[in-house]
Amino acid sequence: MALDATDRAILLLLEQSGRLSNADLAEKVNLSPSPCLRRLRHLEETGVIRGYHADIDPAAVGRSFQVLVHTNMMVKDQSTIEAFEAAIAPLEEVLECRRMFGDPDYLIWVATADADAYERFYMNSLTNLPGVARMSSQFTMKVVKSRPQGR
Repeated sequence: MALDATDRAILLLLEQSGRLSNADLAEKVNLSPSPCLRRLRHLEETGVIRGYHADIDPAAVGRSFQVLVHTNMMVKDQSTIEAFEAAIAPLEEVLECRRMFGDPDYLIWVATADADAYERFYMNSLTNLPGVARMSSQFTMKVVKSRPQGR
């Protein structure tokens, strides 16, 4: 789908504040409310806008200890990959899991309360995932920049 400058402006404003009313959004992109709403609905219906989410402070919910886990698989056949992905999907501590081209096979973002909680999660959950040959963990020292996915 080709996006014009107005669509991009709508998306940028919604990334900054997903709670903007249609009237406020329309005013900021120099449209009247009806055409703005039509554009917004079109962006939603075509999947450009996948949803609206709250930006939650990890520390406020006990998830300020963030770890990037590099994971390499021992066996890379379809059944092992499917079993690994099915096992990792329901783990609440896993914020994101990406299957990669190249090395590592997976990048996994994990968030826990602290190092002790991460160690428990690592020993009780990550080490039990099917097909894993090795994992290495990198701990976040400081988030320097974080941005919405779409830009």
